[in-house]
Amino acid sequence: MRKNIAVVGAGYWGKNLVRNFFELGALHTICETSEERIKYFSLKYPDVSIEKNYQKVFCNPEIEGVVLATPAATHYILAREALRSGKDVFVEKPLCLDPAEGRRLCEIAGREGRILMVGHLLHYHPAVKKIKEYISTGKLGKIHHIYSNRLNLGIFRSEENVLWSFAPHDISVILSLFDTSPQRVSAIGTSSLRHGIADTVHLSMDFGEGLYGNVFVSWLHPFKEQRMVISGERGMLVYNDTAKEDKLLYYRDPVLWEGTGPVPVKNNPESVAVEVSEPLKEECMAFLQAVLNRNEPLTCGEEGLTVLKALAAAQTSLDRGGEWIITESATVEGQYFAHPTAVIDEGCSIGAGTKIWHFSHVMTGAEIGEQCNIGQNVVVSQGVKIGRNVKIQNNVSVYTGVVCEDDVFLGPSMVFTNIKTPRSAYPRNTRDDYLPTVIKKGASIGANATIICGVTIGCNAMVGAGSVVTEDVPDYAVVYGNPARINGWVCRCGNVIAKEKKQLLCSGCMTGPQELSKV
Repeated sequence: MRKNIAVVGAGYWGKNLVRNFFELGALHTICETSEERIKYFSLKYPDVSIEKNYQKVFCNPEIEGVVLATPAATHYILAREALRSGKDVFVEKPLCLDPAEGRRLCEIAGREGRILMVGHLLHYHPAVKKIKEYISTGKLGKIHHIYSNRLNLGIFRSEENVLWSFAPHDISVILSLFDTSPQRVSAIGTSSLRHGIADTVHLSMDFGEGLYGNVFVSWLHPFKEQRMVISGERGMLVYNDTAKEDKLLYYRDPVLWEGTGPVPVKNNPESVAVEVSEPLKEECMAFLQAVLNRNEPLTCGEEGLTVLKALAAAQTSLDRGGEWIITESATVEGQYFAHPTAVIDEGCSIGAGTKIWHFSHVMTGAEIGEQCNIGQNVVVSQGVKIGRNVKIQNNVSVYTGVVCEDDVFLGPSMVFTNIKTPRSAYPRNTRDDYLPTVIKKGASIGANATIICGVTIGCNAMVGAGSVVTEDVPDYAVVYGNPARINGWVCRCGNVIAKEKKQLLCSGCMTGPQELSKV
């Protein structure tokens, strides 16, 4: 085995990857910035190179494959740079945090002829392999429900919630067992330790045709539990990864029908023999084989992207208090309307009930929510995110870097920019060059207004027609002019509010947003 693998990030989980690639004789370099860890690995693996700068790792011609075990927020940037440097990449779950960026990584890997693999470990567990065998041979009959618990006490993260930290493994396996993506998802959770970071989440997935999946994850559980139940017409499998013995049990015919109703049958389970092996080592070997033979791994980039889309939909539902979210897989012809002259590229996401009118163009990687109205001659570029019930009037180009939250109104011929210093002779046309622009929930932008990139338009704010916005606009502010300045405050219903005695009262709906009482 060639020593051609570098592991970037050797912390909590990365140290296990370091150990496995070392034992497989493939470890070339450990990339780590912690002095304490560098000292430890230098003593433990004296013949392995230690590097602090990941860019030097990516430039090293002796290294063929890069393993990323860094925080999820860094996955996109590091994986993109490694792929562009000609390296095969194994990135720990999740692939990244944004489906549009995940699609971009898959595109780069395909264009560069590189391997892109995601660390969905359960696929390499012998028990999961046995589950797939039982399903493929028909021992369970038609599968109709899979539910999974992944519970533990800690590790408490601040950069991601428990959905993104714990659930990718289970979602990945459930999607593979059903061999399809969910049509809609719903997630509810609680944030007990840190505001806005859910530490307990219940996820429901509806696959259609009577197929359902449920995942319960928490890092506020007094003991470790990793259990999955696969329920079929002829039997059930119970996979308990924390059990020392009988990790996989088969319950034959647990439900019988008598007359018109189901009757439970409490048969003693049969223990299913499972091969003894270390799943992580199997996963590492799969990456090495992919690098050597140029074959697509089981958990390839596209598989990781499918899981990422389900996670993103679940996060949207979580943010909306458990609302059912229609997923991209359910966005098929007939669920949204597109005029025959409209151009809809493959790989975009369009929500149910949305209407797209004459000569408009929705590009690959764009995300448009439900019940939107996209007027005539509108362009929605790659990576743009448009929420629910957004109205975009005629002749608007929504460029890469723009995010429009729910209930936004974009008036006719208003203009977005995404680069402050454009030059035709010196093109700046990569996503890293674009400055993000965010239009918050309920905001309205008038006709012919220009929004200079890099600003945020606050919730329910109103931008006057023809204005030029060069700086952030507060929630509920009315701005107009060139450059636009605050000239009053507006209610969420759209009426201008008079400010008197530090109280703001709408003359139309006779209410005033509490947020404005401190203005």
